[in-house]
Amino acid sequence: MTGSVTAHFWRRLDTAGAEHAICTERMGLHARGTLLAATPVPYVCRYEILTDESWATTRCQVTVEGAGFLRAVRLERAAGRWRVTATEQGNLDATLRAAGHARVDQPGCEDPGTLTMALDVDLSGSALTNTLPIRRLGLLDAIHAPSNGARPSGPRHTIEVAWVLLPSLEVIASTQTYQAAGDGVVRFQSGSFSADVQVDEQGYVRYYPSLANRA
Repeated sequence: MTGSVTAHFWRRLDTAGAEHAICTERMGLHARGTLLAATPVPYVCRYEILTDESWATTRCQVTVEGAGFLRAVRLERAAGRWRVTATEQGNLDATLRAAGHARVDQPGCEDPGTLTMALDVDLSGSALTNTLPIRRLGLLDAIHAPSNGARPSGPRHTIEVAWVLLPSLEVIASTQTYQAAGDGVVRFQSGSFSADVQVDEQGYVRYYPSLANRA
């Protein structure tokens, strides 16, 4: 696959860890990345994401590996429907309980029909996946408009995403809101959580409060 290729590296702020992604933009996005995190147990996550030319996700494949467990999930969207397949080797639940954490659900999604409205995949702890709705919604110009000392409030875009939890790889529907705020900032909200996220000219995260800072 040819096209504009960029590499991004983020340092995690919520735990010891990092994310590295190689992104190819050509009629959409092809991204390959690796996430490292020390909590709730040390793990490495590898992912590959493919979008169509509108930046709607068409395929996402994720694997998570740590001491005593290996999980994988694959999401594919076609004709407005999601197909989700998952596998597990070892026992993540036992590893978490041994470390004093609560049990987790199985990888994947029991009812992919709950994801019908989702056009984006959000990988928990990933700075890269915020770019998907930013580009798909066409927010770049409004995000980078000058604020003249007072940030403008652009339209609020409330969307459904397929949220992939780490390290469990459980997939659930999640409601999120994106709003261009000018001066390179997009306001993000999900439930009671909100953050003013700084992004570059291409919509990739520079600084995500309490989550990640790009090196």
